[in-house]
Formats: sequence, C-alpha cells, structure tokens
Amino acid sequence: MHTPPAHPAARYTGTAIALHWLIALALFAIFALGLYMHDLPLSPTKLKLYSWHKWAGVTVFALVLLRLGWRATHPAPALPAAMPAYQRAAAGAIHVLLYVLMLLIPISGWLMSSAKGFQTVWFGVLPLPDLVAKDATLGDRLQTLHFALNMVLAGLVLGHVGAALKHHFIDRDDVLTRMLPHKA
Repeated sequence: MHTPPAHPAARYTGTAIALHWLIALALFAIFALGLYMHDLPLSPTKLKLYSWHKWAGVTVFALVLLRLGWRATHPAPALPAAMPAYQRAAAGAIHVLLYVLMLLIPISGWLMSSAKGFQTVWFGVLPLPDLVAKDATLGDRLQTLHFALNMVLAGLVLGHVGAALKHHFIDRDDVLTRMLPHKA
C-alpha cells in the first residue's frame, strides 16, 4: 500500500485534484456525447443533446480557466528527481498542450455554432454572443477543426493516462498517487 508523501508540497492541493478529476470526467462525457449525437437524424432530441453538449463545453471552459488561475498561484509539485530530463520535458509539453486544447476546443465549438447560425445559450438562460457571422462554409470548416482538435486531445489524454500508469506500475514512483483523491 502506498503511503502519501510526508511533505504536503509533494501532492497537488485538494482544489487542484478536485478540478482535475471534475474536468476529466466532464471531458469524457462531452466527448462521448459529441460522438453519439453527431450522426443522429435532426430531431428535438438531437437539438437537446447539442444544447447539453454546448452547456457542458462552456462549463468546462470556465473550469479550465479556474484551474489555470489556481495553478498560477499553486505550482505543481516537483517531479521525481530520478526522472530523466526528456520525460520532464515531455510531461511539461503535454500539460501545456492539454491546457491549450481544453481552451481551443470550446472556442472552436462556439465559433462553429456561431457560423452555423445557432447561438449558444448557457443552460438555456445566458445567451453568449455570436463570435462570427453566419457562414455555412466557415461553419463546416470549424466543425472539421473542432473534431480534429478533439481527436488530438483524445490522443494526448490516452498518452497522459498511459504515462501515469507507467509511473505507477513500472517506475513505482508517486507521480500518479499525488493526483489521486484519498485521505492523507
């Protein structure tokens, strides 16, 4: 059984852990919903699912901004000293790319909705301004971009999970456990 590190800086803060897992679960749900709803025939159900997808996307965007703000004032714990420099560099680059994609994907979806002429109304209450004028060709291009960015994010998430599992089961370090929610 793994014992949590004695020094609190060796773990992420409770807020960082909560935001990490909340965003991860939300991204999984939004991704699955996006794949499911895309090929449905036009119907009230499809329109409702698109609304839910957009609401969740705006919410995750806000949570990612909150997470970035938290991270700016609460740095990540240091990586294990024994970790090779190339792995440290890769970890840093992957994290930056994950954050960039978690910001670009909802923006691309919002742009796509605007271009396709469907205003985003957060939870059916707060109308967000259209970012571009209605333009079907632009909407189709933004849809392709939105899908491609999501596929890149899915690949990076799989790599991120794979690396965390490698650290836990092969390297036997605390890279994974410092992000797990558990009692200290």
